[in-house]
Amino acid sequence: MAIDIKVPTVGESINEVTLVKWLKSDGEWADRDEVIAELESEKATFEINAEKAGVIRQIAKEGDNLAIGDIVASIDTEAIQPETPKAKAPKAEKASVTEKKEIAIEPVEPVTDDTKASPVAAAIIADKKIDSKSITPSGSNRKILKQDVLDIINNPGIRPGIVAFGRNERVEKMSNLRKTVSRRLVEAKNTTAMLTTFNEVDMGPIMEIRKKFKDKFKESHGVNLGFMSFFTKACCFALQQFPSVNAYIDGESIIYHDYCDISIAVSAPKGLVVPVIRNAESLDMAGIEAAVVELATKAKNNKLTIEEMSGGTFTITNGGIFGSMMSTPIINIPQSAILGMHNIVERPMAVNGQVIIKPMMFVALSYDHRIIDGRESVGFLVMVKQMLENPSQLLFGKDPVEALLHL
Repeated sequence: MAIDIKVPTVGESINEVTLVKWLKSDGEWADRDEVIAELESEKATFEINAEKAGVIRQIAKEGDNLAIGDIVASIDTEAIQPETPKAKAPKAEKASVTEKKEIAIEPVEPVTDDTKASPVAAAIIADKKIDSKSITPSGSNRKILKQDVLDIINNPGIRPGIVAFGRNERVEKMSNLRKTVSRRLVEAKNTTAMLTTFNEVDMGPIMEIRKKFKDKFKESHGVNLGFMSFFTKACCFALQQFPSVNAYIDGESIIYHDYCDISIAVSAPKGLVVPVIRNAESLDMAGIEAAVVELATKAKNNKLTIEEMSGGTFTITNGGIFGSMMSTPIINIPQSAILGMHNIVERPMAVNGQVIIKPMMFVALSYDHRIIDGRESVGFLVMVKQMLENPSQLLFGKDPVEALLHL
């Protein structure tokens, strides 16, 4: 009896997926619930499992675009499972050893040296102390010629095997995820009144806390104490203070959120993804760090589900991990704002009439001016800055003394 394996429903708005990779060959046995293939939608990569044990009969090919409900493969459940080969290793090893001995007795022809060079080329290599492995030989029998060595000297920095001044091109099909990212970025630029406001944060206090408590924090909670938990916590307090930054436009209505679902931009192997930390306002620092690690690991392994990437109310992106000093991040629609973190650079700062070297970070808030006015955007970013520079405020969302005095 053959059972058809069909493309499952993966989301309300998704009608088509791409078969990225077969994990089971045609005619190969698969156990029940074993992963047999990877599919990619416009939002995520997901796996398809064998509904019952049997022999796989592939129907779709890698790279095929499939509609929801299309047949990917069939499983022959009446096929007999092949026996697992018994361990008769000793005899096999003895046989292989015997074969090796027999082969070793046979006469072996002398092997030519692949890195031979002409006399002039060899002299230049020795004089200039050039690694012969970095030279691509062009002579017969892979012989290095004088011109090969001169090409390396005259074109430093070119990788071995790359033809100097080459003009090769290659065409690759865009993945569904990349097409979706491209479409959404263009849509955000064309449908929002996007502006960006900037500020700078003294990261010294947070860096001091991390230096003092990072070992104890990891010992107690099993995760590292990173910068993302501080920024997420500060943003949650600021979003509750400035609710328009945590809202978005739906037609002629504005939808406000009393919770903070923070989207974290992550660079995955197949493109940019934004998994969501649900109810981040209710999590402590360890809970936020654990959520970041879990989502980032899933993104790296292409294991994120559509539910884990849907429904965020505000996004944080960190271009600093790639060395970015300043940028204008693009809003993750339908959200109305996104915070951009950047790298930390020691810069001279004027403090009370004195020049002091401080670790500074530029932060950027891109926002939709249709719903967020300048007062809210600047006020939000200033509040985030104040909390990061005074981490004790992250306990109450304000200065501890003001919280004590109910001011």
